[in-house]
Amino acid sequence: MYKGYITDIDGIKIGHAQDFDAGTGLTVLIPPKNNTCAVEVRGSAPGTRETDLLDPINTVESVNALILSGGSAYGLDAASGLMESLEEDGIGLDVGVGIVPIVPQAVLFDLAYKNPKIRPDKNMGKVAYKNAKSDEDRQGIIGAGTGATVGKILGMESVMKSGLGSATLTEGDLKVSAIVAVNAFGDVFDYEKGIQIAGPIKDGNMIKTSGVMSNIISDFSDLANKNTTIGIVATNASFDKTRLKKIAQMTHDGFARSINPIHTGFDGDTVFALATNEINADLNVVGVMAANAMSRAIANAIYHTKSQKSID
Repeated sequence: MYKGYITDIDGIKIGHAQDFDAGTGLTVLIPPKNNTCAVEVRGSAPGTRETDLLDPINTVESVNALILSGGSAYGLDAASGLMESLEEDGIGLDVGVGIVPIVPQAVLFDLAYKNPKIRPDKNMGKVAYKNAKSDEDRQGIIGAGTGATVGKILGMESVMKSGLGSATLTEGDLKVSAIVAVNAFGDVFDYEKGIQIAGPIKDGNMIKTSGVMSNIISDFSDLANKNTTIGIVATNASFDKTRLKKIAQMTHDGFARSINPIHTGFDGDTVFALATNEINADLNVVGVMAANAMSRAIANAIYHTKSQKSID
């Protein structure tokens, strides 16, 4: 029975670590061996680590972990702790004199949510690795979604709380699943229902970001680099990095259907695509399913957050 979570893909483990009082956290994905991985960055203000390695022209095919993290660029420190834990367990790329764990990462900006001085660090990376399990299914205010907010055009006093979402789609033996931390500059829509479900609040009502952008006399400098939606799409199908790159690109269509505006100069939108290489499937079919799974995961991030609590 499927959980509607990325751990529906056999062999994938998810671990969360967070500081609820500080309003930040991270989510670690531990994949099975013999995976392949690629990435597509569409936002103009990304914070990432080891994404160049995932380019199809470069050598390494598999990853040992992926991290979605809060903390902006400071959160990249978490990968060092995760690498140490993986090294202790003998997991990584054999380089002759030892092993080097391959741990790509993407971060979002949550420093303005609660305490900007506390961010995901080496210890939090180790905790998330220790917490990783194959039956994890929590969504909302957890892991990388702990400090996520959306609809920031009118300032932090008008934002809505967001979080972490996941979803799985199946077609016979084929499984495609997504997990995403939604910290967008724009508004969030339930694509399947055709309704807006999150955005800035003005006079007690939810409004559309696109409707007020041109009316604000500002260069938006206070919003720059303070957003970003980061996610992972995974499938049990078999693909090399080149084809996974295309699937990551198609998955961004899920971002565009469910977030508006998207891929702005204020966002660092990033999607990792991972294959566990168990069955054969058509690239186009998987790409369409990936975009749809991501759309549903984005909506789930809002629904699960709303069911937990409102923003402080």
